[in-house]
Amino acid sequence: METPRLPALRSYHSWIANETLEDYSLRYAAQSFRRWSPFVISNTALGGISFLALEAIGGAITFSYGFSNAALAILVGSIFIFITNLPISYYSSRYNIDLDLLTRGAGFGYIGSTITSLIYASFTFIFFALEGAIMAQALKLYADVPLVVGYIVSSVIIIPVTMMGITMISRLQLVTQPLWLLMMIAPFVMIVWKKPEDIQVWIDFAGIDGSKGGFSPLAFGAALSVMCSLVVQVGEQADYLRFLPKKTPENRLRWWAAVVFAGPGWILIGGLKVLGGSLLAVLALNGGVLPAVALEPIRMYIGAYHYVFNDTSTVLFAATFFVLLSQVKINVTNAYAGSLAWSNFFSRVTHYHPGRVVWLVFNILISLLLMLLGIFQTLELVLAVYSNIATAWIGAIVADLWVLKPLKVSPAFVEFKRAHLPNFNPVGCGGMAVGSLVAIAAFNGFFGATAQAYSAPLSFVVSFAVAILIGIVTRGRYYIARQPPLALAALEGTVLRCEICDHSYEREDMAYCSFYERPICSLCCSLEAHCHDSCKKSSVALESSRSRYFGPGFSRRLAPHMPQRLLKVGGLLLALSVVAAALFLLTYRLVEPGADVPHLSNDALLLRVFLALLPLLAISAWWIVLSNESRELAQRNLVASLEKLNDAQGELAKAERLATIGQITATVSHELRNPLGALTTSVAILKRSQGMGGGSGWRREVDRIQRNVERCARIIEDLLQFSRRPHPNMAPLAIDSWVELNSAELKELSSVPIEFDLRSGRFIQADGERLRQALVNLVQNSMQAIDERPSREGKIVLSTENVGDVVCLSVTDNGIGMTQDICARVFEPLFSTKTFGVGLGMAHVARIIERHSGTITITSQPGEGSRVDIRLPVSDMEDSVNE
Repeated sequence: METPRLPALRSYHSWIANETLEDYSLRYAAQSFRRWSPFVISNTALGGISFLALEAIGGAITFSYGFSNAALAILVGSIFIFITNLPISYYSSRYNIDLDLLTRGAGFGYIGSTITSLIYASFTFIFFALEGAIMAQALKLYADVPLVVGYIVSSVIIIPVTMMGITMISRLQLVTQPLWLLMMIAPFVMIVWKKPEDIQVWIDFAGIDGSKGGFSPLAFGAALSVMCSLVVQVGEQADYLRFLPKKTPENRLRWWAAVVFAGPGWILIGGLKVLGGSLLAVLALNGGVLPAVALEPIRMYIGAYHYVFNDTSTVLFAATFFVLLSQVKINVTNAYAGSLAWSNFFSRVTHYHPGRVVWLVFNILISLLLMLLGIFQTLELVLAVYSNIATAWIGAIVADLWVLKPLKVSPAFVEFKRAHLPNFNPVGCGGMAVGSLVAIAAFNGFFGATAQAYSAPLSFVVSFAVAILIGIVTRGRYYIARQPPLALAALEGTVLRCEICDHSYEREDMAYCSFYERPICSLCCSLEAHCHDSCKKSSVALESSRSRYFGPGFSRRLAPHMPQRLLKVGGLLLALSVVAAALFLLTYRLVEPGADVPHLSNDALLLRVFLALLPLLAISAWWIVLSNESRELAQRNLVASLEKLNDAQGELAKAERLATIGQITATVSHELRNPLGALTTSVAILKRSQGMGGGSGWRREVDRIQRNVERCARIIEDLLQFSRRPHPNMAPLAIDSWVELNSAELKELSSVPIEFDLRSGRFIQADGERLRQALVNLVQNSMQAIDERPSREGKIVLSTENVGDVVCLSVTDNGIGMTQDICARVFEPLFSTKTFGVGLGMAHVARIIERHSGTITITSQPGEGSRVDIRLPVSDMEDSVNE
């Protein structure tokens, strides 16, 4: 039996419903949307590696640890990044999901991946801030634009392109890629051609202090830890790779080429850019530029373009243009990836999704705050701290994809829907937690200098090993919370309708909600706040689990879900504490006295601390606002549900009354029709009798008996008609001609004159006999209203007119009229103002009009008269009838 269609329970505004803007930010990327070729997708993904922070990183680690250690760290780090990025790129491309959705099914669970979304979001706004600062430096040098203005400009210009998602970003990258590649490669070619001896100067560079001339395990480890922070760049690659078309025998080679070169292959060019930044920074330093200034990419490329052009103004223009072009190319990717990450994070925390575009602006604002904080000056420290957590996250994912899936400990596919995932999976969550804690402890020197230098690689190794161990011990039973029910498999078609938001999505993006007992899309499932994951665990199981851990006596004394609440509070407090500690550490390192860093006054120090806390405050403010909006949305849904419940109760009461009427009708019809028929026969005989005396008086009494018998018969007929629900026999009907056809019958009902004003000329779809019953009833009511006011000449007007695609049939009289209270109840069954009547006439009229998909309204003034308007839709067959 077909599932009854219900009205949508959730509605999205036009931004969220428009996937050109949303780009399936919280969903599997539908096959119908993946219309780009592998080349276009790979070109778009590779356009994101234009970030000049790579050059700054190369210069920073070279200045700190010398060429030998930096170059080896770049080589080893690039190999590490390629190996770890390959499985992530493959699974994102194969299952068409971004890194967050991949993390859910790769060992973290639905809620467990929330913290990783925050980590990824922080990666995007950190690098957005770095690139924005680089652009502001270029504008300052070229046009003397104040840095603050440059920060704002570099942020605002990104919004229009990124707002349109991959559609516009792919066009931007396609157009700019050739020019960018030419401008990037040309300076290095000219350096090798014109001054190859400068390459030897770079190779011999032993660091700023001159003490890093050879290989140093500690220096190499520290440089490698900084390089490890780039491992999360695969998330931005996956954001584009998920739009690859389905792999087929025809496009197999092109598909794999796109996955490899646009996925982990980004580091092939990225590693060369880090090396190039190392070279340019050393050349700038040897050219007399201060070390802090030499790390600015604009300074690097000014020196580089001196090898290409002889004119100083041309050099400055070329370097500035290249920096601006690179900044736009990468920051559209940073902003785009950040909007996806924030959407995933807040949708799970608040069960509210205002749209990806909102998070785009939010991510850019956070980046702007970091620019104002001066993040570029603490580049190496920020990335070293960040890499400890980022590599732990990637280590847990790679452990699942590289080891646990081939061992069949975890499912071969990647599940991302909330309806089928546990909230937390100890495999990924446990591995990442242990790896991060060990790495942070090592970074702070608890395990000695060697562990401190290699904290990021240590983080990966520990997380990787612990995740594998937990997966084997638990035998993968925390990956899937429930299997897809048969109710979803029974539905036909590749595209299914979500009966919560009333939009259609491909089968891979659909689940079955046991709470609503309807098919539901993954986004509606994510935003649902009422079900409390009832599809995964029954209330009996929840209660038994509480009793198992705390004992039945103690658990009854606890508030409902108290352990879960305490766990959430503890986790949230830990996350905020870690973020706050990181911000204070960043501020401390920023103001720490050193050889070239002067002491700050108290007001400057407090300003730095305040700026450091602004990003955390901004996230918390958004969190509070969205949580409040989510609560208000839930309250509105509850009120709407209560209103629907009240309406349903009213309909139920009405149905019960109608059922009672039907039962009474059957009894009255059976019990009274026979005696009334006998009375009618007897009255007729008496009228024909000539031998009865008494003059005319006996005839008046007989007439009165006959009238009342007929009235009783009419009441029984009204009851029978109202209790029946015959299906109307619909056919095209010319409304004006139909009224004229019935005019003779209508005029015979009473001596009151009837006027006609028929101006429609349209066809309606109607059952002529049922509609005639309604019209006769209305005319009779008008005549009775006129009879009750005999002081003036009565008149009834029947009119028709067109109101758009609706025909309005009106019955107007100048009778006694009705009060507003009576008008409000006139269509209620069993309501009547007459001394003799059951109040079914107007209710029967309303039912007839309702079955014709029309509406009926009544306006009246006491002493002035009444007007009844019947509005019926124009027939769809009107054109064919006219022909």
